[in-house]
Amino acid sequence: MTPKKVFFTKGVGIHKDKLASFELALRGAGIEKCNLVYVSSIFPANCKVITRAEGLKLISPGEITFCVMAKNETNEPNRLISTAIGLAVPKNSSNYGYLSEHHSFGETAKKSGEYAEDLAASMLATTLGIPFDPNLAWDERKQVYKASKYTFRSTHICQSTEGDKHGLWTTVIASAVFITD
Repeated sequence: MTPKKVFFTKGVGIHKDKLASFELALRGAGIEKCNLVYVSSIFPANCKVITRAEGLKLISPGEITFCVMAKNETNEPNRLISTAIGLAVPKNSSNYGYLSEHHSFGETAKKSGEYAEDLAASMLATTLGIPFDPNLAWDERKQVYKASKYTFRSTHICQSTEGDKHGLWTTVIASAVFITD
């Protein structure tokens, strides 16, 4: 069973109960009706990225649904939390790519998203044999990747927010949801 499609989604939930906060984040992402099974970070060869709207039409209540999930939560007022999913895929779609998940405190959405994208790109680069220096900034490494004989594209989805000012549980999620039809 190899997924043929994937969509990216994100959500925020706020509630006095931790679990209910997570449920509301799933609702925000549109995937609350699924029985989610978390998988690791391989992006299947020939898998097509579709829009969230297209993907949500393809899932059914109670369905076992495979996803890569990033989740973070806090009940600390005003604490910045973030989650992100990064994606790096070779231009030749017959080869597999990588997804990465990142969970952070105190990072902006931009920083968290770029970190997840960089992580996925770095994992892919090492399998392709692209030499890189992990101490270089993401923008510099991006140039190394572009200059290599291998070409690939990368992107990310991120959700960040501040913890509820009254101390309610606040949950953020970002997810890559696989469609296996």
